[in-house]
Amino acid sequence: MPLPQPIAHSEGWATMSEPRDLHGRAALTICEALLLALNDRDILPEKEIVGVLKDAAATHENVPSGDKGAAMHKAVAELIQAIIDGGNSVRRP
Repeated sequence: MPLPQPIAHSEGWATMSEPRDLHGRAALTICEALLLALNDRDILPEKEIVGVLKDAAATHENVPSGDKGAAMHKAVAELIQAIIDGGNSVRRP
């Protein structure tokens, strides 16, 4: 089955249509599972996992001024911060 193609958007990014949303949700789920597995196996402590997430958020917070995708970057940074704040990046006893 062929993968859905990203949909062109005036700012160069796809809208959150179903095909693009499916890719994003799949990527987020895979990354979350990897972070949980790394923590469960004592490969990365919680502090390091939160650091990885903060670095990822910072990447999207520090886009050049005038970037056409600034709104998308802001939304991504806010989503990552919500994951950090919610504690979903590590299992809690």
